[in-house]
Amino acid sequence: MLDDTTKLNSLGFAKPPSETRVVVAMSGGVDSSVVAAMLAEEGYDVVGVTLQLYDHGAALAKKGACCAGIDIHDARRVAEEMGFPHYVLDYENIFQEAVIDEFADSYLAGATPVPCIRCNERVKFKDLLETAKDLEADCMATGHYIQRKMGENGPELHCAADANRDQSYFLFSTTPEQLAFLRFPLGHLPSKDATRALAAKYGLAVADKPDSQDICFVPNGNYASVIEKLRPGAAEPGQIVHADGRVLGDHNGVIHYTIGQRRGLGIGGLSEPLYVVKLDVDAKQVVVGPKELLATRTIPVREINWLGDAPLTSQPEWHVRVKVRSTRPPRDAIIRPLTDTTAQVELLTAEEGVSPGQACVFYETEGSRILGGGWIWKG
Repeated sequence: MLDDTTKLNSLGFAKPPSETRVVVAMSGGVDSSVVAAMLAEEGYDVVGVTLQLYDHGAALAKKGACCAGIDIHDARRVAEEMGFPHYVLDYENIFQEAVIDEFADSYLAGATPVPCIRCNERVKFKDLLETAKDLEADCMATGHYIQRKMGENGPELHCAADANRDQSYFLFSTTPEQLAFLRFPLGHLPSKDATRALAAKYGLAVADKPDSQDICFVPNGNYASVIEKLRPGAAEPGQIVHADGRVLGDHNGVIHYTIGQRRGLGIGGLSEPLYVVKLDVDAKQVVVGPKELLATRTIPVREINWLGDAPLTSQPEWHVRVKVRSTRPPRDAIIRPLTDTTAQVELLTAEEGVSPGQACVFYETEGSRILGGGWIWKG
């Protein structure tokens, strides 16, 4: 039995909170602000860090983005109120290279990218995490809704207690080494209301601040306009073609379409509802067809980050549940590993609108544990 001097504190360290340094990644929103305030009140040696990810002037013109100028101000104000140091780090170049450029290139290649995952993987949980270690922190805490639990083989990643707030789809690429250093103090809360109640309890000015809805560098969800700015002239016109070969019309750029899209195709007067079933970038074609052509059961997955206890290739198949979109519930599936980082995933029930560039996230069949995931590609 541990004596009083070796009891673990709330972050899992055998020392007093005052001797435990924790870097809190602060976006300026209510979630990360509550994490910082909570840990400061518990007596931890808190250091707040906010990332400036893109041009300040452009950011100020847009409300609701996660790292705009107003958000930096809000994070700084929380740090002042709670009495801990706060730093703003210029990560513009890193963010441009690691997230925005790939977003543009994959969109132009006909994929539907998820830049928030790459930001967590390549910026927040890589560069910022290394900065936290440089600051001699014992761990780094974030406001993500996900749980870190200790298992027989070390820390495990689990879904948030509130399924409506769960962010596991965006955090599947967290490695075991990163997980050892990360903490997620909000993952066990029953609802977002509970988080806002804590913000009110700490007297934080951001208690009623609305959640950001868009990708931080994509105003109003208009992907195509961002791509046109990033890659001028890349949106080349072409044909809208039925899956049976009929030419139905013209388009002004494949980037204006996504797999599964039905509205706004610009091909009226047809008796059957048609959906985008394929984007052929090389041929500059948007291929449309009936809804049943969207159904997919076999998904090629690569760049797998595996979080299971045994190696991915230690058995020929794994029975799991998978998510192929952040907004969809997990479905029963079988993973058949090809290498340590690639696999074929078979959905037991076909899904519609499975798109290259999206993530395929693995969950255990019973319980809340996340077993990792990978990226859907064309095969």
